[in-house]
Formats: sequence, C-alpha cells, structure tokens
Amino acid sequence: MKNESIKVVGEEVLSDNWYTLRKYTYDYQRPDGSWERQSREAYDRGNGATILLYNIEKQTVVLTRQFRLPTYTNGNDTGMLIEACAGLLDRDNAEDCIKRETEEETGYKIKSVRKIFESYMSPGSVTEILYFFVAEYSEDMKVSDGGGCETEQENIEVMEIPFADAVTMVRNGEIKDAKTIMLVQYAQLEGLLG
Repeated sequence: MKNESIKVVGEEVLSDNWYTLRKYTYDYQRPDGSWERQSREAYDRGNGATILLYNIEKQTVVLTRQFRLPTYTNGNDTGMLIEACAGLLDRDNAEDCIKRETEEETGYKIKSVRKIFESYMSPGSVTEILYFFVAEYSEDMKVSDGGGCETEQENIEVMEIPFADAVTMVRNGEIKDAKTIMLVQYAQLEGLLG
C-alpha cells in the first residue's frame, strides 16, 4: 500500500560507483493538509544479514575484526572494528546468505540458524534492511580458518571470546558496531548464554 501523503516527483542518480546514491524530490502532505516539497538522498547498498554464533557449553561467541574505512575517517584511530559476521544478500535469501557468509568469514559451516528480527539500520539515509540471526556453533563445525573472501579483498580476523567479555566490551565502548551491540544485548536479554 502506497502512502497517499507522499508523491515522488523526481529521482536522480548521483553515483553508481560502488552502490547507488539517489536524490529524490517529493511532495509531502503535512498533518494540517498543506503540501511541501522536500529533497533527500538515499544510499542503496542492498539488504544484508548478520549473525551471532554462540556456544552454550564454552559460554563463548564468535566475532570478527576488520578495517572499516568510514569509521577511520570518522574518529576511529585504527579503523579496526569488532563485529558480528555479516554480509549482503546479493541474490540469496537472508538465511542462505548468512550461512554462506558465516563459512567465508568465520570458517564455521552451520546448518541451522534462527531469525530473530529485522531492522532498518540507518533509515535517514540508507535503504538497507538487515536480517538478524543467531546460531549455536561447535568445534566440529569448523571447516576452515575463515577470514573472508579474498576476491572481495576481505582481511577478517576471527575472534572467539567469552560472552561475558563481549558484554563488557559493549559496555566500555570497545564494541561500537550497532548490529553487534544489538545481537549481544539480545543474547543477554534472552538468556542465551550465562
């Protein structure tokens, strides 16, 4: 169902270098019934999926660390960011995507995942919906060292850490990635670990 209070009157592609940045011009009907023209830019990078791997017996989670240029240009001195495994859907559905990304990035081949929710991560400027998953892992699921896909220039460090440490890292600001914070807090609220 379309919103009758919004009428898109123009769309311009500003960049399609890596993903697509568009400028939209639209008429917006205000609550008093009057109309005003607005312009906004929206960055379309596709939708993605993310996962928190956890081990109940060991009370651990698997996270990753990698260089993220946007954080480096905005005050992260090293540019390194601790994150939950994630990736773009490309042409896959969310579940197939996260299974593929988990194996590529962490080296764990998981068969069963559980979707917990989905979220717009930066709705003021980015179109992406991120699908959130959790899954148990064990050592017998380890099929490689992980580290990402070389053809995508990924250099990912795999980190297996105690869940209690992950909670502390969120609290003290060592983990600053929104999706990872959400997953760690979900695990804490739901009592998945500890």
